[in-house]
Amino acid sequence: AQEKKIFTVQGPYPTIRRMLQARGWVERKLPSRGRQMEQHRGGQNKQQLETGTSNGGGGGQGKTLLNPRGWAEPFLGTTDPLQYPWPPAEEEEEQCDEDPSGIHDLMSHLVQDQRPNFIWTRVLEPTDRKLLQQDQVVNHYPRVDAFTTKVGSRSLWGRGRGLVGTDNLLSKQEGLCLSLQNLPWIEQADPNTFFPRCYRLATMDDQEAFIEDFRLTAARSLLKLALEDTGDRLMGSMEVPNFAEGAGESHVTHPMHSTARPGFPLYHDLVEDALEVCKQHLGVLQHHDIDRNTPSPCRTCINWDRFLRDYYRVAHEGAGLVLTRQQQKQCQDLLQLLAEQLPQLGMEGKLNIWILKPGTESQGRGKAGGSGEHTEPPHLGGVPPSLCSPGITCVTRLEEVLQLARGCTAPVARVGRWVVQKYVEQLLTIFGTKFDIRQWFVVTDWKPLTVWFYQDCYLRFCSRPFSLHHLERARHLCNVSVQKWYKTSPKQDPRVPHDKIWSNKQFQEHLAQLGQADAWHQVLVPGMKAAILNALRSAQDQVVFRKGSFELYGADFLVGEDCQPWLLEINSCPTMSPSSSVTRQLCANVQRDTLRLVLDRKDNPTCSIGAFELIYKE
Repeated sequence: AQEKKIFTVQGPYPTIRRMLQARGWVERKLPSRGRQMEQHRGGQNKQQLETGTSNGGGGGQGKTLLNPRGWAEPFLGTTDPLQYPWPPAEEEEEQCDEDPSGIHDLMSHLVQDQRPNFIWTRVLEPTDRKLLQQDQVVNHYPRVDAFTTKVGSRSLWGRGRGLVGTDNLLSKQEGLCLSLQNLPWIEQADPNTFFPRCYRLATMDDQEAFIEDFRLTAARSLLKLALEDTGDRLMGSMEVPNFAEGAGESHVTHPMHSTARPGFPLYHDLVEDALEVCKQHLGVLQHHDIDRNTPSPCRTCINWDRFLRDYYRVAHEGAGLVLTRQQQKQCQDLLQLLAEQLPQLGMEGKLNIWILKPGTESQGRGKAGGSGEHTEPPHLGGVPPSLCSPGITCVTRLEEVLQLARGCTAPVARVGRWVVQKYVEQLLTIFGTKFDIRQWFVVTDWKPLTVWFYQDCYLRFCSRPFSLHHLERARHLCNVSVQKWYKTSPKQDPRVPHDKIWSNKQFQEHLAQLGQADAWHQVLVPGMKAAILNALRSAQDQVVFRKGSFELYGADFLVGEDCQPWLLEINSCPTMSPSSSVTRQLCANVQRDTLRLVLDRKDNPTCSIGAFELIYKE
């Protein structure tokens, strides 16, 4: 049995299939989609298509279960047509073309009753692992949702900067936020330095913590706006502004110059209110004790409804600020002291933008603008229904977040799985366009934790120039599954690649042209490695360990203006479908090198593993 080389592939992975066949492996094929559909409709061959059982009752509709014999057994507890996750017809045809002599089909027929030794599948159902034999190798671990989803988290950031404990209302899917909450007790690391703060809105504690964070961020943002807006046009320390009708023309130029209009009011007391809030918050941070409830400045300082209303007018509607030279100095000193306590002060910007996301969404589904423009029609024949459903939304006002989270009737919202996360406003852009980084890594063992970092990765660009004043999806969500629906804007810099993809080598060349040649190896790569390892170590005790399993992950990062990477999420099933010449090559390479790592290396520990680098082994 140890000499057998039988594999099963479920999903669109022609590269894996081809490379295993080249190694002399024989595929134990799953039933074709067309045949399965015909059998389901006609009720024929019921021995092959039996109703699957699971602990979750009837929740497995349209999913498949790999039994020990290698068959795919759909759950049939429904009268609706099944949707099988096998390759589409055109891909099946492509696979047939690669076997003109029919030898692979013949060999596959000979092993129909044999158990596969190697399984590569899109998703491992919770019940699958109970049917796996010890010698079977599979490309997933159970319960990796401990770090591959934001759902079910208690906030990392409670009042002030203190970490908050868990409660008994947590979702079964605990998520990246929850895992990172435990990081300071596991490692000497602060998640605030690499993961934008986020909150789960399903619990009142998290809602209250988010409300407080939003208010404090607004106060800090107002101090930044005051310093930016006044410049050399500061008033004398004893000078009093004239608020008489007709004298409302601002002394300053607001960054939202496109909406600035004569006659908007100047706010004199707003800076003083923000200073008072930030002073009290600084006192909490400097004397923070996680075992003691410190009174919140957000509950005692000012009239927050009035403050936020006026802040919105300054930040988003073109109103102006008035401050003295003494207040200017206070703003500068206070922000400097806050920066020493708050690692995210620089990246959070001045407009207090947050992202509201249903925690179970992936691939950027549902991206839309909140208070920005999002009314332009999508291109290429329209956006599919999955993108029109409630999904990721950029918001700038507190009431928007609370109304969307409480008012949406979508199923994901009804179970209270909204996550709100701080938007990284101070981004590094390329040719004025937002991008993110998809970075692969492989875990080959959890006990001891063994992590391999892939030294090649790629960048994904948006279709329109970056702007914090227009929050539609084409400018702010880099996922290929979203951007493929948009044509490149005529206003886009022509140097942005037409297919919206760059390799990391192209990015390194760009950094060198900016005079940042060392940033990739000295800042970005070490930062991405550290973030990945911290996420894994924080979730290690929650993952169900299985010898013989491995998993390839895709981590998504944004890059700050200082080249610091910010971890957004970790995907447990990163797409291998090429969308460009760059990803066609890189996706094939990472699949090839993964097989080298998990198969070839067992027999030959010195064999080439391509671009993989061992970065951690306990």
